[in-house]
Amino acid sequence: MAPPQGLAPSTRTLLFLSAGVVVLAGMHAAREVLAPLFLAAVLVIIVHPVRHPLERRGWRPAAATTVVIIVVYLILLALIAMLVFAGIQFGGLVQDYLTELQSSISDVTAWLASIGVDQGSIDSIRDALQPSQLVGVAASLGGAVLGILSTLFVVVTYVIFMAVDAARYDGADDRFGATHGDVLSRATTFNIGVRRYFVVSASFGAVVAIIDGLALWALGVPAPAVWAVLAFVTNFIPNIGFVIGVIPPTLLALVVGGWPLALAVVAVYSAVNVVLQVLVQPKFVADAVNITLTLSFVSVIFWTFVIGPLGAILAVPLTLLTRAVLLQGGPRSAWWAWLSGEDLPKKQVAPPPPPAGEPVAG
Repeated sequence: MAPPQGLAPSTRTLLFLSAGVVVLAGMHAAREVLAPLFLAAVLVIIVHPVRHPLERRGWRPAAATTVVIIVVYLILLALIAMLVFAGIQFGGLVQDYLTELQSSISDVTAWLASIGVDQGSIDSIRDALQPSQLVGVAASLGGAVLGILSTLFVVVTYVIFMAVDAARYDGADDRFGATHGDVLSRATTFNIGVRRYFVVSASFGAVVAIIDGLALWALGVPAPAVWAVLAFVTNFIPNIGFVIGVIPPTLLALVVGGWPLALAVVAVYSAVNVVLQVLVQPKFVADAVNITLTLSFVSVIFWTFVIGPLGAILAVPLTLLTRAVLLQGGPRSAWWAWLSGEDLPKKQVAPPPPPAGEPVAG
């Protein structure tokens, strides 16, 4: 059998892709286990630096680890509370405006028929906008929250073990920096990228949520706090989070104030999205994690398919992990790392030789 280095490039590519398909199929089959594992790992990575100032002040490592675990749990509880609040309020709003919603649906379908849309498409739109379907969305959101709660014990267990192990790994550079410096450098780069990404996303999400909430309150859209919470949560989903966050308040605005109010909501969300999430935030995200916009968009769809809904929020960290493992292993993979958006040191160009007969400067 020929050694691996003797295989043709096309054969090596096919073997690599085949192995990738097998690994991804295994991850998809084990998504119920892996998704909470990845979530716990990301949360511990984000919160881990909290322990360092505590230890410098003389706290024992066990006490600092306990603080890290508590902070992670507080973040989880805050996210769950926001999702429960938004889901309950949304379901209540659908019930309160049931009559107006049905009337608006009839108006929309009549307008679609007047412009020549075929009856099959109209029926599909009518079915999608039925109040029972919207209540089902809220119920699905509540079901997702209950699903998170049902796996909370698993996440809690992961967090405890990972927080304890993370404290131990702090000393890895002193022990193995000389022999495993490249691996430790990649791990450090990955951890820093994850923290920067979520700091940027949370900061911009808070700004977007405040602006959207105040704008909806000024326009008279009911429950602006609910839509502000939704805008904050969906900001963690790159590129397509804006679309998810704008649909519910637009539908409610259509019911309450008709097309003018609905278009005003879309205009406000679009203006905020273009200025902050399209022009400003991608620059900060690119500087924080160094991945291309195309890769960040595709990663949301890809990781959602592989590990489920949590893949949308964890898409960028999982992409960074994949790059750290596969594309940061040396000069042979530098080309692929650069394609993913990573900044590489520019190649040093030697100065041209002096003309013949000219003395070389010392």
